[in-house]
Amino acid sequence: MRKAKTSGLLNASLALAGVALIFAVASQGFAHSGTQEEQDACTPDVFRFCSAQIPNEDRIVACLNRHLAKLSPACRSVMSGEPASRKSREAR
Repeated sequence: MRKAKTSGLLNASLALAGVALIFAVASQGFAHSGTQEEQDACTPDVFRFCSAQIPNEDRIVACLNRHLAKLSPACRSVMSGEPASRKSREAR
């Protein structure tokens, strides 16, 4: 009986640690450089083409550059280094 309680407590502790690790990795994955607008523009493309590279920012950027022709127009613009102020002026 005591072994079952210990085993259950261990399993619950491992599950809690796993959830905490998932949240830590997810928060690091979204803590990459760039403005919020730039992150919003590229997040769908990161998940589509580069999810295996999360949370490594350098690998995500390299992956996005490899898929440049397939990226959404907004993310392609971010990756090409077009200034946000120029984009907003051209949109008017």
